[in-house]
Amino acid sequence: MSGVATFETMGTVVSLRGATREAAAAVRAVFAGYDHRYSLYDPSSVLSRVADGSLRLADTPSEVRDVYALALDWRERTDGAFTPHRPDGVVDLSGVVKALALRDAGAVLDATSGDGDWMISAGGDVLVRGHHRADEPWSVGVVDPSRRDTVVGIVRLEAPRRAVATSGTAERGEHIWRRAAPTFVQATVIADDIVAADVLATAVVAGDEDDLRRLTSDAGVDVLAFGVDGTVWATPGASDTVRQVPAVT
Repeated sequence: MSGVATFETMGTVVSLRGATREAAAAVRAVFAGYDHRYSLYDPSSVLSRVADGSLRLADTPSEVRDVYALALDWRERTDGAFTPHRPDGVVDLSGVVKALALRDAGAVLDATSGDGDWMISAGGDVLVRGHHRADEPWSVGVVDPSRRDTVVGIVRLEAPRRAVATSGTAERGEHIWRRAAPTFVQATVIADDIVAADVLATAVVAGDEDDLRRLTSDAGVDVLAFGVDGTVWATPGASDTVRQVPAVT
């Protein structure tokens, strides 16, 4: 297996395991393309021009409008817990573009690695293929939101579950647009699809207990959520997938 490659993009660090140098360069280009189009920190990006009024959303490239339509679809599917609109009305697609970049990077790795194993992570989102070594699956630690140096669970990513996303307030503070009084401080979602995992992790933190129940009612995802009161919520699938790490006394 190839070594570890890292690079900075979208305000976070991307880490890649199991890729050749050429594949890693292609993955970096995927992220750079998304960042160039959707960053609200780059005044020349398409979305920044929409935000400052110099470009109408209707006049943006079709791929940008498609991503906006995808975000609106997720807003509908989550009953508004996830939204592409900031409270001030600015269109902000950061809630989907990182996951889309991961999805497309995964497609690049699938196309270039043959039957090889790989892992790519970016700011709390992880997408994998195959195994870490031999028959041992890739695993991802779940950190205690109240003690960032403590891992409380290990997610084992075995087919068909190959994506995990964590959203919360411990690292970046209250950056999530909540539609209700805070119920959750962190949510980890395990799914087949990285976009679903990422969006739903955000939606759970933005919502309340009813949202959590509704968003997980079809058993399509597994969720481990931490409440503001210290309560830990786990769907049956998460209970089976996440191995608890004993507390150190």
